[in-house]
Amino acid sequence: MQKIELMAPAGNFESLQAAIDNGCDSVYFGVEQLNMRARASINFTLDNLEEISRRCKEKNVRTYLTLNTIIYDHDLSIVKTLIKRAKEAEISAVIAMDQAVISMARAANMEVHISTQINITNIETVKFYALFADTIVLSRELSLRQVKKITEQIEKEKIKGPSGRLLEVEIFGHGALCMAVSGKCYMSLHSHNSSANRGACKQNCRKKYTVIDQETGFEMELDNEYIMSPKDLCTIDFLDQVAEAGIKVLKIEGRGRAPEYVAKVIKCYRQAIDDIAEGTYNKEKVINWMLELEKVYNRGFWNGYYLGQKLGEWSKEAGSHATQKKVYLGKGKHYFQKAQVGEFKMDAYDLTIGDTILITGPTTGAKEMQLKEMFVNDVSAKKAVKGDEVTIKLDFRIRSSDKLYKIVKTAFATQE
Repeated sequence: MQKIELMAPAGNFESLQAAIDNGCDSVYFGVEQLNMRARASINFTLDNLEEISRRCKEKNVRTYLTLNTIIYDHDLSIVKTLIKRAKEAEISAVIAMDQAVISMARAANMEVHISTQINITNIETVKFYALFADTIVLSRELSLRQVKKITEQIEKEKIKGPSGRLLEVEIFGHGALCMAVSGKCYMSLHSHNSSANRGACKQNCRKKYTVIDQETGFEMELDNEYIMSPKDLCTIDFLDQVAEAGIKVLKIEGRGRAPEYVAKVIKCYRQAIDDIAEGTYNKEKVINWMLELEKVYNRGFWNGYYLGQKLGEWSKEAGSHATQKKVYLGKGKHYFQKAQVGEFKMDAYDLTIGDTILITGPTTGAKEMQLKEMFVNDVSAKKAVKGDEVTIKLDFRIRSSDKLYKIVKTAFATQE
């Protein structure tokens, strides 16, 4: 069985570095406004493409540019520029759903991946898009049985993409789901003139609503107040079945998430994929991975439609169910290379020996560790407070752009 490619989200350089450091095989990211997370994350600029490519090439990580929104006539010149710059920067592929983008990318001799927005659900549609693309992202609404049938047909019929390689199938493995069909939704457009399909979703479905019968005035009693807000997808507890379905790429959702989210999720799925390949994947490890995944942003977990459920599982509370959160403490000041010590200025709250700390930055990514010793104002100490200067032994360089946090438990941790 071929090892699955682990594909990580990157909304900024912090998340990009976190993904690379924790073992991803590829990253996907947006540039400027023509992507499905135009407002959910900071997004990179055209001038960032070379740096993204350089960092990823150093670690043999593939790079995928998302151009998967609806495209209008006035966007075409921008698309052409983006593809030209991506080609020059040696970005690995373009993720697209609009025929114009697919055509422009192919004309530039760039590899194309078909977005889930196309909603591919059968082998004949797969054959059609194999004329243009080397990787097909299947509809999120398929079961693993349906996915496996498609991958078996690809193998049987030797369906290949433009590169001459056997066509690869990609599915979503973890992260946010919405009630729309493969992400195509018009609710935000109708209510706020802000199109989800242009990367500007207002997330109306995550809010609390009262449903009233207009004819009788009867207020409907719902068992769940967030009936339009699904729990997050998680496949790590049946990832062996996902691998057996014959998929080649597992996509982790989360370009709008913090770098520590990317680091945690990619680390867990990297271990799980490697364990499946080595035959050491087991229930005990799954339990530990689930506990780790619960620490970062989530709306609760379910396994989507992969195992054949007919109905969704809905969130019971608004926002994240994470069992941990980060609390900002201060910024990086200096790194003493010879002593391998990082210096920070405490801007808020307090820090105590034994705390779990998180350091994030565009070059640092997201590094989490337990604080075992520190110096406060050049004196060994057990506690630091706002205004103090703190030095910590670190085996990596920090910069003035880095931020220091401590990790604390949330109310959800007490519900376990």
